[in-house]
Amino acid sequence: MKKILVPIDFSKEAKYACEVAAQIAKKTKCEIILLHMLDIPGISIDPIDTNNMRGGAQAIFFMKTIHKKFQKYKALPFFEGIKIKESVKFHKAFNGVIEESKNNNVDLIVMGSQGATGLKEMLVGSNTEKVVRHSDIPVLVIKKKVTDFDIKNMIFACDFSKESKNSFKNVLSFANIFNAKLHLLFINTIHNFESTRESNLKLEKFAVGVDKKKLTLNIYNDTTIEEGILNFGKEIDADLIAINTHGRSGLSQLFSESISKELANHALRPIITFKI
Repeated sequence: MKKILVPIDFSKEAKYACEVAAQIAKKTKCEIILLHMLDIPGISIDPIDTNNMRGGAQAIFFMKTIHKKFQKYKALPFFEGIKIKESVKFHKAFNGVIEESKNNNVDLIVMGSQGATGLKEMLVGSNTEKVVRHSDIPVLVIKKKVTDFDIKNMIFACDFSKESKNSFKNVLSFANIFNAKLHLLFINTIHNFESTRESNLKLEKFAVGVDKKKLTLNIYNDTTIEEGILNFGKEIDADLIAINTHGRSGLSQLFSESISKELANHALRPIITFKI
């Protein structure tokens, strides 16, 4: 891992994301790119557009203001010793994040998420979800302050199809950064019921060639996939939940039902998504 992109709006959630990104950067000795998006009507993407002098003047003013904020941000204690690059773009939030990640060959996007109550709400119908849906690289979603981002137990929940195998290598690589134990998880519900034997065979076939010392195979029965992931995460005290995304369909197919209130707090766990 060489580069981490953190979109920021200078909110407390963005700060939470930055702190986690800083901890990962120190482990991997990589660079952090702090990105702030300005979506202001009448301002060109090029702030020095001679055909739009008013827009250009406004753009320069905003750029100077944001630069001052960046200087304060970069002085935060957890950034000490890390190479930081700042970037301001005049673009719609999720489009700009995707574009910047591609232009800089970024390895990981870390984003803060606010106002969400459940796993589905945390990732669907927001700028975060749009980035997750369109990003070809992993997206780590942080919702609360994580002072010690030390991943000991990581869940990878998926359907264990051939498609999912494509992202499994990236999941393993991320787990290895933290020397974490990876828990492969298949959720059995009344809507997609499989026999235990059938599910076990699927999991064993999926994990062929992987060192079993740092891997567990798990079948969990629950009323919905989402509740199964969150309940299992609670039982093993998971530090991170990893799931696949499917491009345009995003996460809507995986999370089709809302989460009950008593499970809402468990969705505060960090979530990382991998594109199939």
